[in-house]
Amino acid sequence: MSNILTQIQASLQRMPQGYLPKWLLFISIVSIFNSIQTYFSGLELTRKVYAGKPKETTFLSARTFGTWTFISCVIRLYGAFYLNEPHIYQLAFISYIVALVHFGSELLIFRTCSFNSGFMGPLIVSTTSLIWMYNQKEFYTGVPW
Repeated sequence: MSNILTQIQASLQRMPQGYLPKWLLFISIVSIFNSIQTYFSGLELTRKVYAGKPKETTFLSARTFGTWTFISCVIRLYGAFYLNEPHIYQLAFISYIVALVHFGSELLIFRTCSFNSGFMGPLIVSTTSLIWMYNQKEFYTGVPW
């Protein structure tokens, strides 16, 4: 167990400086648990996100959402550790654009989301991350937009 903790500590020390990589790591860890719950805890939490039309949320759509969330988590996890790489930075940034477009279309077009706690979390995380990453790209990658 101490070897695992040593490895984790060494990995955390190799992260790029600043709070943005730590934010991406935090969001990734939260997303892992969110992904897992879509497979095991039923529909309750996923239906909170899609509260506008909760009956349209099925076990299949919840698991698909969990898989999509996990893929996004992996991209953002790589971003946390390799934020200085322009292509990784852009990929992490794009993952938040995809999330914002998805949740925005579900709110405005398909009307499956409503302004509640289940929806506000993804909305706040995606917009905050996009603004933060947009403003910090040159600092981390050395390349302006």
